[in-house]
Amino acid sequence: MSEETIEVLTQQGKPWRVNWAKFEAMRKSLLAALPDEAPGVTVAEAKAALLPTLDADLFPGGEKAGWWIKAVQLDHEARGLIKRSKGSPLRIYRAK
Repeated sequence: MSEETIEVLTQQGKPWRVNWAKFEAMRKSLLAALPDEAPGVTVAEAKAALLPTLDADLFPGGEKAGWWIKAVQLDHEARGLIKRSKGSPLRIYRAK
């Protein structure tokens, strides 16, 4: 596994560094699992949809998938690529 890192953002716009290969794999899987319109899907629904698509070498048994979903979600929300619907539970979707 590559140890290269990438700088990602939090909702507050603060950068932090994470493993590039895991971030990129999760980014592709999460974006494929999200709809293009509100209200979107819950994070649990997105996770259930993307788990079968994850690289087993990077995420054996789905290990730490929830953490990586949140990392991609926060980065892409900060960049305006993913949006949240109002209300509860939290629902997310791809921004247009």
